[in-house]
Amino acid sequence: MDNQQEHVLRTINDEKVRYVRLWFPDIAGTLKSVAVSPGELEDAFMEGIGFDGSAIQGLTRVYESDMLARPDASTFRIVRGKDPADTLAFMFCDVLTRDGEPARSDPRAILKRTLARAEKLGFTAYAHPEIEFYLFRPGSSLNEDPTPIDSASYFDYVTRSVAHNFRRDMVLALEDVGIVVEFSHHEIGPGQQEVDLRFADCLDMADSIMTARSLIKEVALRHGVEASFMPKPSEKWPGSGMHTHFSLFEGDKNAFHDPVGQYGMSITARRFLAGLMIHAREITAVTNQYVNSYKRLWGKGEAPAYICWGPHNQSALVRVPEYKPNKPESARLEYRAIDTAANPYLAFAAVLEAGLAGIEGKYELQEPTDTDVESMSDMERIVNGIASLPSSLHSALRAMENSELVARFLGEDAFDYYLRDKRAEWHNYRRQITPLERARFRSDW
Repeated sequence: MDNQQEHVLRTINDEKVRYVRLWFPDIAGTLKSVAVSPGELEDAFMEGIGFDGSAIQGLTRVYESDMLARPDASTFRIVRGKDPADTLAFMFCDVLTRDGEPARSDPRAILKRTLARAEKLGFTAYAHPEIEFYLFRPGSSLNEDPTPIDSASYFDYVTRSVAHNFRRDMVLALEDVGIVVEFSHHEIGPGQQEVDLRFADCLDMADSIMTARSLIKEVALRHGVEASFMPKPSEKWPGSGMHTHFSLFEGDKNAFHDPVGQYGMSITARRFLAGLMIHAREITAVTNQYVNSYKRLWGKGEAPAYICWGPHNQSALVRVPEYKPNKPESARLEYRAIDTAANPYLAFAAVLEAGLAGIEGKYELQEPTDTDVESMSDMERIVNGIASLPSSLHSALRAMENSELVARFLGEDAFDYYLRDKRAEWHNYRRQITPLERARFRSDW
């Protein structure tokens, strides 16, 4: 056993932890969990916990079903309850084959492969997400809009709203497990919230997003409300995105920074950004994986539908945020398409792979767009060379299925399963008869 594993066992003993949750994501980003007693943890570190991988979405095929979940001691966190007897711990797991090899379709393993490729190029990748979500009153029918907890808007301070105490308890719950929160506030939509996590390396951040989504739902339930990460829960309100700031470092130096470059961007940043522009369409099925995701992208409300970039442009796919002159380490690029329901491991891998392709291929960056792209006519966008993101999951899958880049970083098994699963989702959606269609022909009844 290594030092981290020994530290985990000592801490569990000292804190009198009653049981440990072992977590890992499936291909869609759904959190899977198995609880073990502390006495079983040493064997879990050494040998892993066996399970049926074919029962987990997209993980493996039926005839390769036996898999192992081995806890990653570096992800160990304690959740303390009001009663000491309620104290529990959790860790994320690496999913392995019976031969001890990383499972090809494990989302954490996919992101690790991308980060290893970045490391070979001399880079460490960091991410800083802005997580948006709604708080609804419970009991809404699936056939009607849910009821938000308030009618407040951006940055509103509403003392009588559930959100006021909810955000306080949410931040405390996140910080109790070591997730550092930079900001939390009310967003534009009624009942809509945002929490911004302090930047961390991409694997740690993907783990933190999975943890945050779980804790946010638990805190919401304690307040008698429901947290929803649905990208577009109602046509009347803004969608929920997860604008994510990315940066690459070479040791302690921010590789995106150049004080004499346009908007302070280095050649590396420009090529990374060019990769995002060129590969945006083919990675969208990963960053926006649901039918509902495209209701957000094409529902306005500062969601990006067009492939362009700019320094201050809130309608752009990629924004170049300003940084303080005395803090060059804060130079970064904000990718605005990712929604709050994305699998963070795969979404981060997709963005990084597109950017790294730009660096390796020395892509040339198009000119920035400093106007509201949504207000332009179709002809103006064509003249300015501004393409659009896919308008539906179907068109996103068509772009993805021809992508060598996505096929390579996902791997053959995950690529094949992802396409089959999402095509089935689109097929089921296309067969539905909606209230809008019935309303159109109501007079014929």
